[in-house]
Amino acid sequence: MFNKILSRGLFAALVAISLLLTACNPPAEKFNNTDITGIDYAKDFALTDHTGKARTLADFKGKVVVMFFGYTQCPDVCPTTMVEMAGVMKQLGAQADKVQVIFVTIDPERDTQALLASYVPNFDSRFLGMYGDAAATAKIAKDFKVYYQKVPGNTPDSYTMDHTAGSYVFDTEGHIRLFLRHGQGIEPVVHDLKLLLK
Repeated sequence: MFNKILSRGLFAALVAISLLLTACNPPAEKFNNTDITGIDYAKDFALTDHTGKARTLADFKGKVVVMFFGYTQCPDVCPTTMVEMAGVMKQLGAQADKVQVIFVTIDPERDTQALLASYVPNFDSRFLGMYGDAAATAKIAKDFKVYYQKVPGNTPDSYTMDHTAGSYVFDTEGHIRLFLRHGQGIEPVVHDLKLLLK
């Protein structure tokens, strides 16, 4: 009988401690976007930015990096993504200085350094356009599992590009963390970037 009372008392004490710990440690906030922490790809890149400087992921240590693959003549997905990211930066306020948005062209045939330099900073002066030759573009697309395909137009130069519409996000230590869905609006992205900036 004494053992039963002792067991019940011990059980009640453990429940009380468990509830107290739960109250002291609220559950961690969850990302709105896809958490891809620990995936075995999308680790680094070697490209040239629109100022002509060679870049790798290490150049941005200490910042959250948002990486989008697109092309300057894109009629819809690319400009809407860039406008959305400009809105994200505005809403982040002072924290935006710890975020680097990178636009990687999947159309190096037309997207020259000069064209990227006039296109990308129009959305936000802190954004960087990046490019490589055809081989470097194919390599980074493979490394990041990004799909892109030329779709012929009426003339050789009027083609469009089908491509992956989401963005990758690295934390301040350079580790891949998130895949952002296209067209979700500003708030969910701001929420997730703020979690990574804590």
